[in-house]
Amino acid sequence: MSSSSAQFATSRPMGIYEPFRQVPMWKNTFENDSILFAAGAPTIVDVEPNQENKLDCVSHESMVPPPGNEQEANKPLDDKVQRRLAQNREAARKSRLRKKAYVQQLETSRLKLVQIEHELDRARKQGIYLGSASVGSSYIGNFGTLNTGITTFEMEYGYWVEEQHRQNGELRNALQARVTDVELGMLVESGLNHYYNLFRLKEDAAKADIFYLMSGIWRTSAERFFLWIGGFRPSQLLNVVLPHIEPLSEQQVAKVNMLRQSSQQAEDALTQGIDKLHQTLALSMASDPMSEGGYECQMASAVEKLEALESFVNQADHLRRQTMRHMSRILSTNQAACALLAMGEFFHRLRALSSLWAARPREPT
Repeated sequence: MSSSSAQFATSRPMGIYEPFRQVPMWKNTFENDSILFAAGAPTIVDVEPNQENKLDCVSHESMVPPPGNEQEANKPLDDKVQRRLAQNREAARKSRLRKKAYVQQLETSRLKLVQIEHELDRARKQGIYLGSASVGSSYIGNFGTLNTGITTFEMEYGYWVEEQHRQNGELRNALQARVTDVELGMLVESGLNHYYNLFRLKEDAAKADIFYLMSGIWRTSAERFFLWIGGFRPSQLLNVVLPHIEPLSEQQVAKVNMLRQSSQQAEDALTQGIDKLHQTLALSMASDPMSEGGYECQMASAVEKLEALESFVNQADHLRRQTMRHMSRILSTNQAACALLAMGEFFHRLRALSSLWAARPREPT
């Protein structure tokens, strides 16, 4: 290759139309080389006048490649063009997919933002109403001051209920389709973690307002009827799910009975502690403030006693968590899935019952 063609090979731009740019430049390079060769021929060898035409023919014939070689030289170039075109088409396709996914993500975020704004507006209106009716519950300070910790909990609990409904559908479909134990076990673990996440949400809500959490106003009316220290009784849920997981082996029956007994004992201990706190607080508030060192000292003592309520709720949730975990270990994978589904359906029916109760026809007074 000549010096001009080597310079072009090192400096030519890369791109999809590169081979089409190279064709005329290679032609000029060949022409320049033939001119230089012809000009330098007399200095290399002396030729006779009658042999000049022969030398020119030989020179030109040596510089022109055979037809077959030209096709072979152009063949790799055609393959390279095709590869570049295919790469560009693939890059364009991926770019379109990324753009479409980005637009869909923006639309989803917009819908979530609108939903959050509606929920905040609803919570703000509800907060003003509750705040004007009761000071020091979920709202502090002036009338209508909203407790952001409780508002956040209400929003997250709403999402939690929706997710529970979705997981119940997945469990139901998986049981009907008779999926493998591995797939079913993953759904069971996901369902248990979903309840554990609720306990973490309640722990944060207890720090924000323990009275709000223990009152159960974040649950429906029928659910509040079964409320025990901010949640459900573990032993009661065992009675709910047992009919849906029978028959049990003798060993499983013995372990379930032991679990129920230990849960009831722990429930009784916590209930006695709550009752004692009620009595102590009632006596403290009913006593003469002057005998307790003044009104401020009396209120400070009452607040200190109420701080134990947060510990009671956390202990009750810990008991619920441990009971669910031990129950899942006693049962088989299929039985644990049936138990989780029965528990989810139980709470779903309670919420439906609350809606029916609120919408029942009433006789005019």
